[in-house]
Amino acid sequence: MSPIRTESEAALSATELNARIRELWADGELPDDRRPEYEALVVEWAAAAREDVRPAA
Repeated sequence: MSPIRTESEAALSATELNARIRELWADGELPDDRRPEYEALVVEWAAAAREDVRPAA
């Protein structure tokens, strides 16, 4: 998977991004060649997680 995201991939939820991050670590360690992808997913996950937070009433 390329670390460059398309517009449709950029709209993934925090849950979907978390699942992709977990897939990268499925063997218990992150392959060096997948680190850029992992870093991009973590940044996207953090942004999506902030969007999922709703202010208290």
